[in-house]
Amino acid sequence: MDNLVFSNMLHRPARTMVSVLGIAVGVLLIVFTVGLSNGTMRERGKREGNVGAEIMFRASGAIGMSGTESLRVPVELKDEIRKVDGVRTVVSLGQNTVAAEDNNTGNRLIDGIDFDEYAGVVGIDIIEGRKLAPEGDEAVIDTGFQRQKKYKVGQKIRLYERDFTIVGTYEPAAGARVKIPLATMQQQLGGDGKVSAFLVKINDGFDPRSVAERLSLRFPENQMLLTSELEELYMQGFPAMNVFLNVFIGVAAVISALVILLTMYTTVTERTRQIGIMKSLGMSSGQIAWTIAQEAILISFFGIVAGVVLTFVLRAVLTQVTTLEVEMSPVVILLTFAVGLLGGAIGSLYPAMRAARLDAVEALSYE
Repeated sequence: MDNLVFSNMLHRPARTMVSVLGIAVGVLLIVFTVGLSNGTMRERGKREGNVGAEIMFRASGAIGMSGTESLRVPVELKDEIRKVDGVRTVVSLGQNTVAAEDNNTGNRLIDGIDFDEYAGVVGIDIIEGRKLAPEGDEAVIDTGFQRQKKYKVGQKIRLYERDFTIVGTYEPAAGARVKIPLATMQQQLGGDGKVSAFLVKINDGFDPRSVAERLSLRFPENQMLLTSELEELYMQGFPAMNVFLNVFIGVAAVISALVILLTMYTTVTERTRQIGIMKSLGMSSGQIAWTIAQEAILISFFGIVAGVVLTFVLRAVLTQVTTLEVEMSPVVILLTFAVGLLGGAIGSLYPAMRAARLDAVEALSYE
């Protein structure tokens, strides 16, 4: 039986390969799209949680670090925050999203910082060039962003519809990839004396959650986020994206099932005479149907494997030329296998039933 299945697949190698490739493309779209979405969110969450501070103090109603809101937190709160038991250092942070033609999303998140204050807590070091001045139209970028965009120190980057001079690069990546003086951002947004958030560094021996609770009691109108939880907040904070991905997986599964249906239907049509011979030799209708289903499932399996391999190849290429992250989750891969094989099995149902119902005498006389 196994030899018959493989011989049937190899009887029309070109058609088999096209079917495998069609399923592989669908699998590539599923695994790559889901992996790119999850990888991008996780990478951003890690980078924005890698700020050396344990707590992010934000205005009430703000979630994550979107940069779409105005500067709302008064700077004078800084001294009051320092008085809370367990707090060591408080760092001012401005964040804003600006238009960016060279970004796939059409916008870019930037940080407004006082470099010495920020670097003292976050631990970033200038690799090339110099640090930010207290004000002015200048920026520093992380080295990963520099490699991706091929920027050089001294070049211009377009922000707020005007040119900012890149005066330095830094490591490690933390927060937004582009940073400008906080005073410049405040002036641009009309937010003098206000910031987007404070990064709160706590004293050794204190529990971040306990300090965050004390801050919440002292400043109930504001929001406290633990930077250690930012990654998971990003992963859970986009329900619309999750719905889109689920629909996308479903559509890809339907397409795979249709590919199998078309392939196996034409296979059964071409092998009508062969099916008649097998029936005349004593093969039952169930055995014939199972042979067709096995072939469909094997084609689906090879297509899924090919799609996963292609995704790994594409991921390796992207990591060499961009800073994009594609997360190859075992759960997503297993789900893709399950959905793909199920789609193949469903797609083979009608052709298998049609083959099983063929009359042996009519099949033998089929031309």
